[in-house]
Amino acid sequence: MSGLLTTASVIMCPHGGMVTASPSSSNATAAAPILAGGDSCIISGCTFNIAGAPHPCVTVQWVVTATRVQRAGAMALNASSVGLCLAVDQTPQGSAVINSTQASVTGQ
Repeated sequence: MSGLLTTASVIMCPHGGMVTASPSSSNATAAAPILAGGDSCIISGCTFNIAGAPHPCVTVQWVVTATRVQRAGAMALNASSVGLCLAVDQTPQGSAVINSTQASVTGQ
């Protein structure tokens, strides 16, 4: 089992940008609202460049979620979840880096 992701989790793009998550529901909490795969995850501070031109990551699209834990009918996110960091033109730029989770609650 893996720790669940909440709004207090530290998630980054592979270039050092910070992810800010906005859960669509705050009914389920584990010291902070639990995140689900469809929640909005915005990235700020990404410094990625292509050929000297800025091409920052701006959002995360979750492609792997928890398999057994739901939040308000949507699959929750955990430490094993995989998110693609996307540029404004929807170009994948790498996987989201999960640095911390909610340790007191776990889910598969």
